[in-house]
Amino acid sequence: MTSFKAILVSKDDERYQARMTSLSPEQLPKEPIEVAVEYSTLNYKDALAITGESPIIRHFPLVPGIDLAGLVTKSEDPKFKVGDAVMLNGWGVGESKWGGMSQRAAVRGEWLLPLPESFSTKEAMAIGTAGYTAALCVLALKQHNIMPADGDVLVTGASGGVGSIAVNLLSNLGYRVVASTGKSSEVDWLKRQGAADVIDRTELSSSNRPLAAERWSGVVDTVGSHTLASACASTQYGGVVMACGLAQGMDFPATVAPFILRGITLVGIDSVYCSKERRFQAWDLLAKYLERAALQGLITIIGLDEVSERAPDMLAGRLKGRVVVDVNV
Repeated sequence: MTSFKAILVSKDDERYQARMTSLSPEQLPKEPIEVAVEYSTLNYKDALAITGESPIIRHFPLVPGIDLAGLVTKSEDPKFKVGDAVMLNGWGVGESKWGGMSQRAAVRGEWLLPLPESFSTKEAMAIGTAGYTAALCVLALKQHNIMPADGDVLVTGASGGVGSIAVNLLSNLGYRVVASTGKSSEVDWLKRQGAADVIDRTELSSSNRPLAAERWSGVVDTVGSHTLASACASTQYGGVVMACGLAQGMDFPATVAPFILRGITLVGIDSVYCSKERRFQAWDLLAKYLERAALQGLITIIGLDEVSERAPDMLAGRLKGRVVVDVNV
């Protein structure tokens, strides 16, 4: 291929711009492995990077996209050979290193995972960083010995990528899931993903009480800010809260009361630099417990030429589920 399509983000003194362009192979970073990308994804972090709403990108120009899946076309790493199906989530790709919103990518072997046999490249990106993060949250819940019999598990931002997959995984593992969303139109959809009950996000988004009635044995929070504080305040004695997102904000207007009076645990979930061992555990969980029919109902597929116009919709909460980018249409 003499040239390939990619989204390229540039910045100068006058403007910040994300545009689809044509690049030559010589413009790829000098890394030991090259991948013919088949699918990428549009995540919340990608939307921030593409719009410039947050300083996600560290170096310019840069190809965004924290996820990619495709086939190895060149390898100087003995762990991977030409033709291998691979995927990548995180490792600073799409932030400080060229990412997946491109028909070609140059990466390092330590960033790659072999594509699980049970998933196609499209399915792997339908899951992507969002689903893998949801699986990390579920692993943490189980690691802290929160069992289905212990009570309801709350998922905030449930109509988003992380939230919707967390709902499905938890339900399939036998937990009773309460989904929180600001989209009343998605109540039936969330129940089809496995939610036993759906509450409006306003029940959680503005409370400033240090303690509230005990409701949750566990929480998967994708929102942060007042919602996370409210979730902590209403978590039952010995419960566990997983914090993995900041859609509402990075602040945490809480008190120590839930921690010292109820002994709850707040667990931070990092998907970017998580160990390979933990990544394999997360993808194994997804292979066993994520419902494939539900996965198909979670995804919207777009082309590279639609990415820039969809990014503001993601930040505004107008999208649901997972947005998969087919880089070759």
